[in-house]
Amino acid sequence: MPFRIWIPPISNTVVINSIMALVLLAKFFNLFIPCLILLVFFIFYGVASEVASPSKVSALFVFGDSTVDAGNNDYIDTSTKGDHVPYGRDFTDHKPTGRFSNGKLATDFLSAALGLKETLPPYLDPELTSQELVTGVCFASAGSGFDNATAEGSASLPLWKQVQYFKNYTMALEKVVGHENASNIISNALFVCGTGVNDFLPNRRPLMSMASYHDFLLQVVDNFIQELYSEGARRIAFMALPPMGCVPVVRTLALKQFPGKRVDEHGCSEDENQVAIDFNAKLKSKLAALQSLRSDLKLIYLDMYSVSLDMIHNPKTYGLDITARGCCGTGLTEFGPLCNKGSLTCPDASKYVFWDATHPTQKSYQILTELVLIPGLA
Repeated sequence: MPFRIWIPPISNTVVINSIMALVLLAKFFNLFIPCLILLVFFIFYGVASEVASPSKVSALFVFGDSTVDAGNNDYIDTSTKGDHVPYGRDFTDHKPTGRFSNGKLATDFLSAALGLKETLPPYLDPELTSQELVTGVCFASAGSGFDNATAEGSASLPLWKQVQYFKNYTMALEKVVGHENASNIISNALFVCGTGVNDFLPNRRPLMSMASYHDFLLQVVDNFIQELYSEGARRIAFMALPPMGCVPVVRTLALKQFPGKRVDEHGCSEDENQVAIDFNAKLKSKLAALQSLRSDLKLIYLDMYSVSLDMIHNPKTYGLDITARGCCGTGLTEFGPLCNKGSLTCPDASKYVFWDATHPTQKSYQILTELVLIPGLA
């Protein structure tokens, strides 16, 4: 079921009042031709918006890791948190929110673009209101992956637990809006999953072969889709893995531990990037295969890899400058607790691809939303 970004239509009252004002202008100031042009615009836009307004996404639900965690880890017992300065430095009120960035995440920009709300709140926030529940929440947890063992290593919420929280959410939603309305909200919502990078970090290499590990993770994807489908989800999007070999901490650790690794002309680890390319190809194929089995389910592959890599190879095209290190500290190894109030930060994070040694800046997330998420979901 394709959908478009919702733009509120101009009401009939506004159109009628505008027409009356234009008529008066034409009468008293002899501005017939200019006013006629504006009159035609208002009539056309008003009619068009009433007849063909785009379908609206009812809510946004997000699952995944630190790239989409809006702050859930603030409320669980883990050291993997972004609840301290300088995180959130460029957020609305310049305070840390639990997001692993200097400001908003891609899913925040997406929520705003869909006409839902400016930022997507974490589900575990005890101050979450009933109104917030209706338009969607974030279940993601920094440090998690498709593999449950990945989350165990960082004491974060594994994907199955995130799904369990969503099931709890549906019960809470029914109490707010009733069963029928809750079902309509969920069936017309957009579900986004952004995870997988942590499964492939150098310290998380599986004991099985890489090909077998891919198959294992893709079975998790299959199970995840079936679980959400059984709960009423009908539009599920998956963010592809980014070019992991270009992430500053991966460059630093991987090349230090394995000095023989191949690097491209931009200093990215080709081996790590190839892992992402291979998994993404299998993920895309898996989604296409599952899509063919259900006509009432829309599965979407979001190619985060290509634009992310181009941002690193051609930063000036996007108004960026620094690609090999993050804005926080040295930018080579600091993230999470190592990026803290004692860390020096760059004066202008909007010139950097990465905020810390792992996570993109608000500017990068905004670019990815505009060039990948919005077109990919159209």
